[in-house]
Amino acid sequence: MPMITMKSSGKTVEAAEGISILQALLAAGEDIAHKCEGKAECGSCHVFVHEGRKSLSKIQRLENERLDSTVGVGSGSRLACQAKLGTENITVELLSN
Repeated sequence: MPMITMKSSGKTVEAAEGISILQALLAAGEDIAHKCEGKAECGSCHVFVHEGRKSLSKIQRLENERLDSTVGVGSGSRLACQAKLGTENITVELLSN
């Protein structure tokens, strides 16, 4: 099972392969914004993935369109509601907190 490490707090949570970063963090009791309930409509769950980015699902059209209109996007940007976990551990920076 992959592990998600939150860069700011250093806290690590275990997650199931194939679920979104958002689902994994919410299940672990983390406070992460998600105004549209995971539909890629708001961009509030924008995170930077610092490590393990290649293990995540590929960015689909809807996520790409939302990121195009989100302020502060960089090369490691993903929407936590759309990025599905692979087999590798990842390190993320939560931007909504």
